[in-house]
Amino acid sequence: MRQMHPVTSEYDYLSQMVPHHQDAITAARQLQRSSRPEMRQLGQSIVTTQTAEVAQMKGWLEQWYRQSPAPSPSGTTMPDLSGLFGDQLDKTFLQHMIPHHMMAIMMSQQLLMNGQAQHPEVAAFARKVRDDQWAEVRTMRQYLTQWFGQQNMPCIPQMPGMTPGPQSGTPGQPTPTKPSPTGT
Repeated sequence: MRQMHPVTSEYDYLSQMVPHHQDAITAARQLQRSSRPEMRQLGQSIVTTQTAEVAQMKGWLEQWYRQSPAPSPSGTTMPDLSGLFGDQLDKTFLQHMIPHHMMAIMMSQQLLMNGQAQHPEVAAFARKVRDDQWAEVRTMRQYLTQWFGQQNMPCIPQMPGMTPGPQSGTPGQPTPTKPSPTGT
């Protein structure tokens, strides 16, 4: 599995995010074979959204970073799902797409927290990727629990403003704390 490299600039963010999104698109297309309408809808949503985002990022790279190397895949974080069907397809997709999305969320948060976005549209894009994919992570975690009884979730790190609980808020927003049973 490919490791996330630290985001060092806006160009770096965009050039890493293009192949990262393409990886998700390839995997999400496999969900057309799912027997669950929720999974087919999730797959179609990822394909539609991230295809448009890839085009947008490539446009920015061409416009602002023409002299820099074009993005190129450096590996994949998603397994080959082409031979999987039924529950095995759905469960494998969910188990791998959650950490895949978390990587995009962390890259986006890193760009924003370090003030590396040089264009306001890239900062807005990073916030949208972070927030949209966090919502999808919550949905995918719910599916894993509901359909497969999976309580231990893959790759859900602690991030500022985020907690991995099922009722977690939106990244970047304060997360309410629960009072302790002892009242302290």
